[in-house]
Amino acid sequence: MADRYRNFQDLASATQRDTDYRIRLEDRGTAPVILAPHGGTIEPGTAEIAEAIAGSDLSFYAFEALKAGAHGDFHITSHLFDEPHAVDLVGRASAAIAVHGRKDDGSETVWLGGRATDLRDAIGESLRAAGFDAALNTTLPGVHETNICNRTAHGEGVQLELPRVLRRRLTAEPDLLERFVLAIRDAIHTCCANRLGEDSASSEIGSPSAERGDPS
Repeated sequence: MADRYRNFQDLASATQRDTDYRIRLEDRGTAPVILAPHGGTIEPGTAEIAEAIAGSDLSFYAFEALKAGAHGDFHITSHLFDEPHAVDLVGRASAAIAVHGRKDDGSETVWLGGRATDLRDAIGESLRAAGFDAALNTTLPGVHETNICNRTAHGEGVQLELPRVLRRRLTAEPDLLERFVLAIRDAIHTCCANRLGEDSASSEIGSPSAERGDPS
């Protein structure tokens, strides 16, 4: 289904914040930002998974539809997603990892996209080592320069597309979610530490095993 709104201004003018949708943001000043631009009823489970990855130490953003409806009712495609808080938070980060959902296709494969190819590939390798399937996203590659995950200070980020079956499992099975989160955080820590330098990275990116808040 085609999106009803082409940008956030169109959506905001026709809907009401905290009734139709909500924005959750934790600006912790970290180099990476974890975000879910299609949370709530748009792509269920994505905000909860992104929040688990962010934990209590990484910056986090979620746009969540609060009312049920067709997929396109609150969905703004990623290269048009321009909600000001998200653009500001991501623009001050050196890396962004966006968690998205897709329809089931008979697999639990995580599709990997985005312009941050080193981080993208590191996440894929870490996920596979943790027992998850992960492959390059040839359908939704997430390489448009205005894709919200690529609006970072370096102009690059990572887009993760998770099928519905995997999102359901992750939000229902704490041990599985723990393994998924740690795999992604391991890759973030390694790549961001290499970019920033080990001396400053520990305070800016958090550690893979840092305490995480429970997803809401």
